[in-house]
Amino acid sequence: MRYGLRIIGAGLLSMAVCVSSAGAQTLAADSAVPLFAETDWRVVAPDNLLVIDTSQGRILVEMTPEAAPGHVDRIRLLARAGFYDGLKWHRVIDGFMAQTGDPLGTGDGQSWHPDLKAELTFRRDANTSFTAVADPAGARIGFIQSLPVQTQPDAVMATTADGKVHVWGLYCPGVAGMARDDAPDSANSQFFLMRQPYPALDKRYTVWGRVAAGLDVVRALKFSPNPDGIVTDPDVMTRVRVAGDLPEGDRPTVRVLSASSAPFRQLVERVRAEKGADFSVCDIELPVEVN
Repeated sequence: MRYGLRIIGAGLLSMAVCVSSAGAQTLAADSAVPLFAETDWRVVAPDNLLVIDTSQGRILVEMTPEAAPGHVDRIRLLARAGFYDGLKWHRVIDGFMAQTGDPLGTGDGQSWHPDLKAELTFRRDANTSFTAVADPAGARIGFIQSLPVQTQPDAVMATTADGKVHVWGLYCPGVAGMARDDAPDSANSQFFLMRQPYPALDKRYTVWGRVAAGLDVVRALKFSPNPDGIVTDPDVMTRVRVAGDLPEGDRPTVRVLSASSAPFRQLVERVRAEKGADFSVCDIELPVEVN
């Protein structure tokens, strides 16, 4: 079986990142967003931070167990076993995504663990940490932590047995998804990181997190000009670990601008004003500090 993604036409947007000499990602110097107070930041829990060292540099992914607990558990399990160390970025398509996690390096391999049940949507209630940035008819769009999501309106909670509504991740740049075969419940060990937005994937492939830092590295990975995206001389993941498993001296600390903060709301309004009718949640880049 070959694990992959069917390419369906979709518009592409880009997001710029400014990286300081200290390695922290921040907004560009001409941003209208003011300086941040300590209380404006949210620290990513070490057990939810995946550290991917590659031949092109380091990628830090904030995992979102609320969205896909089974898939996050699998990623942690394989990272802790050293399964991903040395594996190739075997399928990389420019303007789309970079795929890895296959021990064969062909798209046909997987781990020794059983396949996973798809987690295409999840549930939220009034206590879920969700910040809306748009309210189109019949929906809400915003963030749960650093993950862009779409959800049913809050009013629907009053009509459901559990008082909750459906939520699903949106495939913006940096979003992490699980590759699978044609069967929905066939994801195993292969995953992909988005190089650009691709909304045609929404609710079709499980979302389990988003790149907090290193999107430039994802976009620097060697890509294939061929339709199948298979790279003949691929980059590799040299080491993949959960940050919480690393010694303190080797453990990165990642802070993300809190979506509940005043600077975040100002950022949203600035981007909305710049984009006008073309505004998308994928246009919002959360400032990040890495230490």
